Amino acid sequence: MDKKGIVSFPYMLWSVIFVLVPLGLIFFFSVTDSNGNFTFDNFARFVSDEIYISVLVRSLVLSLISTVLCLFIGYPAAYIISKMSPRAQSNIMLLLVLPMWMNFLLRTYAMLAILEPNGPLNSFLSLIHLPKLDILYTQGAIVLGMVYNYLPFMIMPIHSVITKLDKQVLEAARDLGANPWKSFLKVVFPLTLPGVMSGITMVFLPAITTFAISKLLGGDMLQLVGDVIEQQFKTDHNWNFGSAISIIIIVIILLFMKALTAYEKENETGGLM
Repeated sequence: MDKKGIVSFPYMLWSVIFVLVPLGLIFFFSVTDSNGNFTFDNFARFVSDEIYISVLVRSLVLSLISTVLCLFIGYPAAYIISKMSPRAQSNIMLLLVLPMWMNFLLRTYAMLAILEPNGPLNSFLSLIHLPKLDILYTQGAIVLGMVYNYLPFMIMPIHSVITKLDKQVLEAARDLGANPWKSFLKVVFPLTLPGVMSGITMVFLPAITTFAISKLLGGDMLQLVGDVIEQQFKTDHNWNFGSAISIIIIVIILLFMKALTAYEKENETGGLM
């Protein structure tokens, strides 16, 4: 074994034990029944039940809405931060990352406390003589929780790409007569597209598989697909059906990532032309 093989062996071993083996077990459970017999009934049960399909559609819709909101909020925020001094950028990025050092459940519980009928949000609205918001245990609360938890994952990659832009390219666009809006659409955004794609991926993937946010902020009546998977493993003890749902989500995620990759390549080709 050469030096590269020796260095990479621990990583390969780690990947096999903690990635490939668990995926293999999930796939095995998904195509077997409780007795270990080969079957596709687990997949058929999911696609033939309107309740599970509605949960999947709800998960996809809320995840896409959350991702779009994170993009619309995160891109301007990353752009504004990139225009500040290096020290100010470091401080703001630290403040942005600081809540992520807390436990995910704690952050979600904090959002639960904020959105309560007598919580800080409604207290502030009452103080300025505005009507209270009854948003807790609704789809809006789930989306708000996703945006709150995953927004940093959108801002960080976009900010990283924007700060690396060559200023001479922007100056050349201005010299050629491009106004700020056209310069953004024709130069800045295409060059920052890799960061945008990374941010979309980093937000959408955890959003579609989340279960803590929907359970705490959405209540028992607004289950997402992550809640169904957790229920199958922890409550119903039906690992076979839970694994089948997990495989379906994995396939959806892979298709999503492939579509993003194809879109990014198409834009890169268009930019070169």
